[in-house]
Amino acid sequence: MREDEPLGLKFVLLDRMFKKQIEYKASDLGFTAVQLSVLAEITHRESIGVEEINQKDLEEAMKVTHPTMTEIIKRLEKKHAIICEPSKKDKRSKKITSTGEYGAIYLDLTTKDEEVFQEITKDVSEEERQIFLKTLDKMLDNICPDKI
Repeated sequence: MREDEPLGLKFVLLDRMFKKQIEYKASDLGFTAVQLSVLAEITHRESIGVEEINQKDLEEAMKVTHPTMTEIIKRLEKKHAIICEPSKKDKRSKKITSTGEYGAIYLDLTTKDEEVFQEITKDVSEEERQIFLKTLDKMLDNICPDKI
């Protein structure tokens, strides 16, 4: 049992191991977990009809700094996963779109997320999983109420 470990450490360990498992399952795609998360955010927004996605939107959604997102975007662009072009709405920013090859990657990642969740909760009942997910949603609403 891990009852004596600090709660913050448990969250950190869960986050790291979840990302590691996602990277392992998605290693054939050639992206890091962070890059996949950003690409998934882009393709998800596109799928729900968001007209224009810019860097600031992604920074807010992913809770990362401007320099961090700049590097992620550069790497995704270098891998031809996204295209950056001048925004028609705001000349100071760039419109970010996924390339056709990665247009539905969030669906693949959703499947991989579910696989990892099933693996890490293999000894947890379905009722406990549902309670955990509801609690997690409430915690996220409390800590970051901004949603798209």
